[in-house]
Amino acid sequence: MTKIITTGNFKGGVGKTTNAVMFAYTFSRLGKKSLVVDLDPQANATDLILTTINNVYQKKPHFEKTLFEVIKENDLSQSLINVKENMDLIPSYEDLQVYEKFLYSNFDDDYSQDKYFSKLLEPIKFNYDYIVMDVPPQLNKFTDSALVASDYAVVILQTQERSLKGAEKYVEHLLQLQDDYKLSLDLLGVLPVLQQNGSELDLDVINDAINSFGEQNLFKTKIKQMARLKRFDRTGITDNIKDINDRRVHEVYKNVVEELFSRIKLLEENND
Repeated sequence: MTKIITTGNFKGGVGKTTNAVMFAYTFSRLGKKSLVVDLDPQANATDLILTTINNVYQKKPHFEKTLFEVIKENDLSQSLINVKENMDLIPSYEDLQVYEKFLYSNFDDDYSQDKYFSKLLEPIKFNYDYIVMDVPPQLNKFTDSALVASDYAVVILQTQERSLKGAEKYVEHLLQLQDDYKLSLDLLGVLPVLQQNGSELDLDVINDAINSFGEQNLFKTKIKQMARLKRFDRTGITDNIKDINDRRVHEVYKNVVEELFSRIKLLEENND
């Protein structure tokens, strides 16, 4: 059964996009078919993945149509790009900026607008084990479209006060949307992304997050500050077993994804 996951926070610059891509990349390393859907007009996930295709895999991606074009034509399959074994991308482009206007023009109510993208995913979603959605860090139709289509949400929490506030507002909105539309959408957890390893501020924010969300809702695995992750934006995602920095990054994300699997299993058992 396909699992659709949205990464989110209403504060920008917290590592939401990096983690969305690294989730999908790690799924593929573990033999799971994954798809990244870049539902953000800024296209940061697309940029990272295309850099990886060009620099690491030494191939040129072939574009049929932009995401917004295939949204209008009701056929997402025409925008699929293969990244590597077990990993595909639906890329964003600047014309996606008019997505909200398109929804307002074609659908009269919020539910129809927010449900539209979920319906577009139906014909292709069962080709994948995991679909990861990346969206802008604001309350808008991009966010609502992704959440309505999703089974789970992971909140990315950079250990700073504004990120915590953005995470709290994001969870409030998720719960409201869940209630309004009777969604089978669960919060998979809050993933801490440390600014400085072991700093007092990091610990303070994590303690506040425990108070806000409950300790059981925070991932035990934390993403520490790693220069190699920043380097991936320039080089693409490298996976050289002889490079200790590459190995460290991928080992951390393997741990995160294994915890993610455990959290999904626990939620599914509880729901049964």
